[in-house]
Amino acid sequence: MGAERVGRRIAYWREHRGLTQSDFGRLMGQSRRWVQDLEGGQRQTDPRLSVLQRAAEILRIPLERLVTDPAPTPASTPLPGSVAALVDSLHQPAHRPSAAVHLPDLRRRLAFCCQAWTACHYTAVARDLPAILAAAHVAAADSTEGSVLLSRAYQLTASLLFKYGQLGRTPGVLAADRALVAAESAGDPVAIGAAARRVARGLIHQQRHATAAAYAKTAAAELRPELEQGGSIGLSTLGMLYLVAAVGATGAGRSPSSVAEATERLGEAGEVAQRQGDDQDADYTSFGPTNVRLHEVDVLLRLDDAWSALEAAQRIDPGALAGLGRERQARHLVTSARASALTRRREDATQLLLDAEQLAPEEVRRPSVLGLVRELLILVPNPDLSLRELAQRCGLRP
Repeated sequence: MGAERVGRRIAYWREHRGLTQSDFGRLMGQSRRWVQDLEGGQRQTDPRLSVLQRAAEILRIPLERLVTDPAPTPASTPLPGSVAALVDSLHQPAHRPSAAVHLPDLRRRLAFCCQAWTACHYTAVARDLPAILAAAHVAAADSTEGSVLLSRAYQLTASLLFKYGQLGRTPGVLAADRALVAAESAGDPVAIGAAARRVARGLIHQQRHATAAAYAKTAAAELRPELEQGGSIGLSTLGMLYLVAAVGATGAGRSPSSVAEATERLGEAGEVAQRQGDDQDADYTSFGPTNVRLHEVDVLLRLDDAWSALEAAQRIDPGALAGLGRERQARHLVTSARASALTRRREDATQLLLDAEQLAPEEVRRPSVLGLVRELLILVPNPDLSLRELAQRCGLRP
């Protein structure tokens, strides 16, 4: 079987699942050094079957993937041109617009980008954001409202870049930090809360889940009195902070404490949603009872309970889901596809991805979703035509 080759496969899938060696060791009931030796092929000449079975269970892959497959190599997915240009703009001196900045016009341009975001036109948003950021920097020097608009532009930039995996992570974190600085300069609690949510998301993308959960929870507690007085937009901001805290609570894997914490945060978000009333799209958050249920599905999946995630998804009202933006709908379809793949309902997973592609093609072209398509190609012994054609449209070789 080859301990070294098995170790390389374990290392690949551990990294693919976003686990550190310490995380994986904790889930295996072993030390980080034990994981280092296992991945280096130094634990034993022929790893015990019980060890491989437990590793496959934690990594959510069939046992045969560790035993028979050649060690996979991750494919590099370059950033789309407009997204790469947006990243470059973050590291260049801001050029002052040739004309004076008109705040109503800046608000309109930013609103257009936010609407394009909810429709999953990501490359179009990336194309317009550099000029908006430049104008917003000028406006921020002259007014508090300008600082709020600058924060919102950086918030959108961070959310967009987080869509693009490893290549977007570092610039996305930078944009989130700048959004928070601009919001704090303005002293606007809604902007501060919204920016704090992006900072928490950045921590999650850096695999610092516990820090993200604690940060979002603290931000919600500190801002709650002001946000509760801020009407729908304030309540939406508060509720979204609780939701990102729930996601952060799942980072250490399934345990009684992580389940309890994530459930508590979801409950707090649900209370805010009940107070707000029906689903609303204040500040383009899609926050409301339905979004809380969508996050419940995501949280259950992250806690390695794919069956419960699918059951929770079935309880969501299709009509309420259809009332949300395409970005939120498509993300939910992808999450459900992941849960279906993990429960060996691979035809369902393929159909859900096809539905997501029809709704929002750019959402399915993201690196993490491409990874799911790759996994289905490997897991399905004889991929049907629809899966092979989806892979081709995604630029993958069936």
